[in-house]
Amino acid sequence: MKRRHYKFAIPVALISLAAAYLTSATTFNYQNISVRDVVDGDTVVLSNGKKARYIGIDTPETHKKTQAGWVDTQEPFGKEALRFNKELVLGKPARIEFDVQKEDKYRRLLVYYFVKSGDKEVLAQAEILRQGLAYLYTFPPNVKYIDTFVSALKEAKESRRGIWSQDLTIASQDARQYVGQRKIVAGTIQKTRSSKNLVRMTMDGLELIIFSKDLEAMFLNKGIDPSEFYKGKNVRVFGMIKDYKGKTEIIVSNPWQIEVVS
Repeated sequence: MKRRHYKFAIPVALISLAAAYLTSATTFNYQNISVRDVVDGDTVVLSNGKKARYIGIDTPETHKKTQAGWVDTQEPFGKEALRFNKELVLGKPARIEFDVQKEDKYRRLLVYYFVKSGDKEVLAQAEILRQGLAYLYTFPPNVKYIDTFVSALKEAKESRRGIWSQDLTIASQDARQYVGQRKIVAGTIQKTRSSKNLVRMTMDGLELIIFSKDLEAMFLNKGIDPSEFYKGKNVRVFGMIKDYKGKTEIIVSNPWQIEVVS
């Protein structure tokens, strides 16, 4: 009698299960890692090939994507931020901490990057801020080290390092001329309005927008009700000046951006 040879189809679910097991079994140890390439001042490629974005900071751009492809930019201190980040982390032993969200919409890991140096370690974001080579960029719920970052930022501003060595101050009525630029805008909060989604504060020639996610996490939790606290006061506001439907505005995500003058 001839033997019959049977062909068996392996269920797709079984293949997926096996792949998941292999992935789990080879999970990378993020307590012992390094950087193999530095993209810019706040983005790196890890030794396992994953791209990682530093939580809590935004450095000046060295290049940007356009319809014609990637082009170099001339944003002040972008190259300095890239160079400092490279000297700080490239090839050095480190560990990573995550926050509430592990990845962003571009599938980059969102990380706090701790560079090891003997028995000590340095939080990369704080050092870059301290050198005046980054802006504080809060994005709730990822705010674990916000107080550390604010302290480092204040040190850089008081010492006029890097970004803060520039004269960035303009009058609010001139803000329209600087769309697409980060400036310190001086003026008076003339009126405020609150809705379910945001707080809107009006200056001469400029509106300040605080979205609800930042209102709760960064203002109300610190005892600041923007619609009452800032109304009628002379302030200096730092941020990116934008055009939205013909209106000139700055998105305010943290109290550090608004300095009350009087």
